[in-house]
Amino acid sequence: MTRTLAPFFSLLLATSILLIGNGLLGTLIPLRAGIEQFSTATIGGIGSVYFIGFLTGCVLGPHIVRRAGHIRSFAALAGLASVLPLLHVLIIDPFAWAGLRALHGFCFAGLYMVIESWLNERTTNETRGRLFSVYLVVNLSSITLGQLLLNTASPATFTLFAICSILTSLALVPISLSTSVQPAPIASTQLYIAKLYKLSPVGLMGSFVVGLTNAPFWTLGPIFAKDSGLDIFGVSIFMTAAIIGGAAAQWPIGRFSDKMDRRHVILALCVGSAIGEFALIAARASGSETFLLLAGFLFGVFALTLYSVCVAHTNDHASRESFVSVSGGLLLVYAAGAIIGPFAASLGTASYGMPFIFMFGAAVHVAFAIFTIYRIAFAPAVDADQRTEFVAVPFPPTDPAPPEFDPRAATENDAIKGDTPQAVS
Repeated sequence: MTRTLAPFFSLLLATSILLIGNGLLGTLIPLRAGIEQFSTATIGGIGSVYFIGFLTGCVLGPHIVRRAGHIRSFAALAGLASVLPLLHVLIIDPFAWAGLRALHGFCFAGLYMVIESWLNERTTNETRGRLFSVYLVVNLSSITLGQLLLNTASPATFTLFAICSILTSLALVPISLSTSVQPAPIASTQLYIAKLYKLSPVGLMGSFVVGLTNAPFWTLGPIFAKDSGLDIFGVSIFMTAAIIGGAAAQWPIGRFSDKMDRRHVILALCVGSAIGEFALIAARASGSETFLLLAGFLFGVFALTLYSVCVAHTNDHASRESFVSVSGGLLLVYAAGAIIGPFAASLGTASYGMPFIFMFGAAVHVAFAIFTIYRIAFAPAVDADQRTEFVAVPFPPTDPAPPEFDPRAATENDAIKGDTPQAVS
């Protein structure tokens, strides 16, 4: 295992450093925005704009990398991304913050694209599964560490923003010193959303629903926790509890879904997510910090595992040769939902208070559960021998899934001329 991972150490180290900083910044910005008296709708809008930038980065990223190369693209994007946290402190204005978040989403979409295409090029079909598992562990542990770094200083000060900037800059070091040969230029993949819906209505709509419901949690969850009476340490533990819940449940839920019609599992996850959201509302009303943390964990178990099962369900209907294009399409649909979700969830808080964030999510999950029941009733299930093996995918907003790096993409990657990594376009 050590021999397998050794060539990828610098790339995984850069990924970890980036994710620690981005995980910290994702929670820090809504907290600081609350301190600066930004309205909840404004904070939700700022969160939505991040995904506009992310979606734009997915589309334009391949063109940038083809023009400048992997190392130069990474250096340029990381250099720009390291400046952005500092500008949040220097320019306290919601419109400026929205523009900065859009740029941040754009940069990080490109940064992850460079790292993942690089990792994908260096691995083989025999090692891809093990490397992807390590990548998933790095992803989740780094995001968790980013939440805990919130306790090193007050969000009201310059320090935490400086830490985010420093971490992004440090990610340049292992990439710049890497002796790995740069991968081939990133190719573009044509995506047809209408065909993807026809292929798997539940899978496509599920990806959209995950964007609608999970993005408000990442954007507004820290505000909800703080407004519920938690201090900064409590907020970091609340976000960590949800991450741990999602991480712990991925494999057992995924393996269970391998044995049955995944739509039943998706239905159960929707119901569980709605229960978790109502539990969060009840926990806030109770004033119990322990109840709130447990409710956050419960929400993570169901809501943060839904995307992986939707991806697996969609791939049950697709040919193995189309895996990358299918996953790329789901990623774009997720991003579209994530653009709408935070702002839509925040609008109702003016009339119904902070609990509306999770009222909105519960309503969306219940509506999708009804849609799933309809599909179960009128569309046949996939035969057991046609089901693909479940693969857990990262769920934080920065990086829902690396399509080309997923071990199920091996067949398509081999079919691409020169084993060229592909990206969303």
